[in-house]
Amino acid sequence: MLLVVRSILSFGLAAVLALVSAACGGGESSAGTDGRPHVVVTTSILGDIVGHVLGEQADVEVIMPVGADPHEFSPSTRQAEAMQDADLLVVNGAGLEQSMADLIDGAGDVFTFADHVELRTLDGNPDPHLWNDPHAIAGALAAFGAVAEALPGVDRAVVERQVASYVEELDALDEEITTTLAPIPPAHRTLVTNHDSFGYFADRYDLRVIGAVIPSLTTSASASAADLEALAEVVRDQQVPAIFAETTQPTKLADALAAEVGSDVTVVELYTESLGEPGSGADTYIGMLRTDAQRIAEALA
Repeated sequence: MLLVVRSILSFGLAAVLALVSAACGGGESSAGTDGRPHVVVTTSILGDIVGHVLGEQADVEVIMPVGADPHEFSPSTRQAEAMQDADLLVVNGAGLEQSMADLIDGAGDVFTFADHVELRTLDGNPDPHLWNDPHAIAGALAAFGAVAEALPGVDRAVVERQVASYVEELDALDEEITTTLAPIPPAHRTLVTNHDSFGYFADRYDLRVIGAVIPSLTTSASASAADLEALAEVVRDQQVPAIFAETTQPTKLADALAAEVGSDVTVVELYTESLGEPGSGADTYIGMLRTDAQRIAEALA
């Protein structure tokens, strides 16, 4: 059974995992249970993707818990050690894991998804939110599969089959999202988001991002009263029916914007940078994008 550690929820659980790692690894190897390679992944989204490719052939540990903001998350000491000792460290890149930059630079074998995607930019900065385009992720999976195949004890043929199967699922999801969003009228195909995290999604599915509560690619930035007033005017002028908040951030700024607009504008939460809890409909990467597409379609139709 694949041991997929989807989140490190407390120092107590971290300690238990550390004991398991010590018992099963030993020496210079970071091998997981039964000698399987130990693959460490930064985000819950990428953890699900990596798990689909590797299946039961590796122990996959995800550093960030469900609901964590990847722009500001800092790993524990044990998690930092796991990143350093992993047989393979998988990261998003493009500046997403800002607080982990030194740890990533000091790790051994690292696979960076952003290195295998055509990155969009905003104000000259690379946009790290590449997972919001399933077509882009599907294109990067061949490169990841090649790295995964080189892990000790991994069956190349199995990885190739699982990469091919998952790419088919992502292609089907891509078509499904297009169909889900098709009924949105042209005048309503606009997005106002909490921060600039939906550029890839908008580019892929013929939507327009006309503003963000936090006008930045990172939640580490802040919004000013002047920014909110200007955005409220845009929302009023374009008769935007919904403002999209994030499950990883408080909704108070989006709520304040809606109140400033003073009309029937709804605030809708999207899963932007983390999977959802089990049963949320967003507890897998495919489920997350499907749920977001459905919420966007319902809010803008």
